[in-house]
Amino acid sequence: MAPEDVARNDVRLLGAPAPSRPVSGTRHQSQWALHVTLCIAAFLIMAPLLFALIKSTQVSSDVLSARLVPGGAFFANLSSVWNEAHLGRYMLNSFFVTILVTVGKTVLSLFSALAFVYFRFPLRGLAFVLVLLSLMLPTEVLIIALFDLVSRDLNWADSYAAITVPFLASATGTFLFRQHFLSIPASLADAARIDGCGPLRFLTSILIPMSWNTIGALAVIQFVFVWDQYLWPLVIMQNDQKQVVQVGLRKLIDVGGQTNWGAVMAGALLTIVPPLLVFTLLQRQFTKGFALTQDK
Repeated sequence: MAPEDVARNDVRLLGAPAPSRPVSGTRHQSQWALHVTLCIAAFLIMAPLLFALIKSTQVSSDVLSARLVPGGAFFANLSSVWNEAHLGRYMLNSFFVTILVTVGKTVLSLFSALAFVYFRFPLRGLAFVLVLLSLMLPTEVLIIALFDLVSRDLNWADSYAAITVPFLASATGTFLFRQHFLSIPASLADAARIDGCGPLRFLTSILIPMSWNTIGALAVIQFVFVWDQYLWPLVIMQNDQKQVVQVGLRKLIDVGGQTNWGAVMAGALLTIVPPLLVFTLLQRQFTKGFALTQDK
């Protein structure tokens, strides 16, 4: 008998347990539990949207009830919002303002980050700290002073400049591009300088092609932020023809009379579509734009 067989028989005689193999059933059970948990979490997150979708198909009397059965008034509610409440015009105004602000913020953030990283000037660190401190000053804090400046000193009330120019500077964009530029080797800038590449050409030919993920991430953030603006356009814009979509959506709620809540729900779903499309198209860039590695 071979020595291995003798040792195996001795182990069995001593009553030692045989070596056990990993049970695959436990692993499958844990995977099922994880999938069920994720499905429940996804359903809870989607619950408000599903609720609004169901209520947008009902008539106004059914919206205020506990009925959660889809109705057949979706297209009627959508037509009422689009034609009678002129929500399409408000969405067009918001889209125009959002594109201007998003593009303007991206361009100015690129230039400011280029200055903070590749230029040497006095008090550069203090200037960057002041830029970051501006993140702590929301629009609601500055709204009175900003209203006086825009309406009285600049005479921009009821104009697109009033809701675009004050928001062109972005501390968030400056911070994102600065951190991204710092991850690029300095030898690349030195080589470009030796080859006679100026700052603008270095930005357009080298930095921007290497920064598309960061640009996409900033575009998603700023598009959603500008699209959801409500308080400042409500204060500064009195011309209904130039009003933005969030204020127009609020006008669907008739405080003094009877409100068609089915139309309100349909309008709310309609206003979600543009930011959702932008996030879907730029989801990959948005995810990679916040990566901490140099290959982002």
